[in-house]
Amino acid sequence: MSLWLLNHFSTFTLAVVTVGGTVLLAVAGSVLLRRRYPSLARGEHNDMVGVTLGMFGAIYGIILAFVIVTLWTQLDSTQTIVASEATDAALIARDAAAFPPAVRSDLDTALSGYVHAVVEDQWPRMRAGQPSYGATEGHLRSAFDVLQAYDPKSPREEVFYEEAVTHLNDVAAQRRARLNMAEQELPPLLQVLAFGGAIVLVPLTFLYGMRKLRIQLLFVASVAALIGFSLLLVFVLDRPFAGDLSVSPAPYREGALAQYWEQ
Repeated sequence: MSLWLLNHFSTFTLAVVTVGGTVLLAVAGSVLLRRRYPSLARGEHNDMVGVTLGMFGAIYGIILAFVIVTLWTQLDSTQTIVASEATDAALIARDAAAFPPAVRSDLDTALSGYVHAVVEDQWPRMRAGQPSYGATEGHLRSAFDVLQAYDPKSPREEVFYEEAVTHLNDVAAQRRARLNMAEQELPPLLQVLAFGGAIVLVPLTFLYGMRKLRIQLLFVASVAALIGFSLLLVFVLDRPFAGDLSVSPAPYREGALAQYWEQ
């Protein structure tokens, strides 16, 4: 469900629904509770409610901060993995210039097929949360076959050959890491703590009574808006390959790999 929402609605739309919906529900709940119990306006229980709000707010704030930082770090790590994989592929394309034309042509064919498969096949699958090795496996195996069958004839070719093999091994490792990241999501326990905590904390603000309704609604709405925005961050950062803030496949189209997209 979360993947479908991220892939079909913009972040702005999700922000309006999440933050706006949280504020509207909080304001409506506060008004209804105040009408049902008019004595709340006198603030007779503000001392107890204030202590409880402070305690719950501190605990919930720490949990949200931990979750958001973790998800942001995960997104940053995913971007690094993608950039590293594309860089290694580009370096192989550059190293191939030192090989004989036949070897260079076969290696370019394998690399071209690989980057096209990553962008055109694997990326949509990762956005949908269904990563697969199949699209790139054949092209990666072809690149390994080319290098394994080639015997360098000079010290110069040996140097570039060793570099190409190293970079190809790195491509295979980064591909595995990228596909693993596409399957990552926030553990259920942290989801319960993040979203369940909001269900506990926001209603507590209804009990903090103020004589002027306008001031109380401003207080409730401010807390609800902050929590709603924090939950929005958790929602959009949870999936690194889905939504407007997702990792882009642009590195596979740039630099030395741009030649494979010119046809």
